[in-house]
Amino acid sequence: MFGLSGEHLLILAGVLLIFGPRKLPELGASVGKALRNFKEGLNSPPSSGKVEVLKDESAAPKDATSENPSDALKTTKPTGDKS
Repeated sequence: MFGLSGEHLLILAGVLLIFGPRKLPELGASVGKALRNFKEGLNSPPSSGKVEVLKDESAAPKDATSENPSDALKTTKPTGDKS
């Protein structure tokens, strides 16, 4: 079932040299989670293609938010008297 050839062993040895024995379990877990999420995405019903963005208004300070996002790009005049 799992035929390991010389190429496979060479790749595994290279991964061991690059990441080290301490990082291999963490790397394996992250690859496993990524594969699981990919398979779940393939099996889930198709979405409308739109991405919904949720705002967390409690995290932003009230004075830093604006109704118009382009207001953040506008520059303000200095308040000091130079006349």
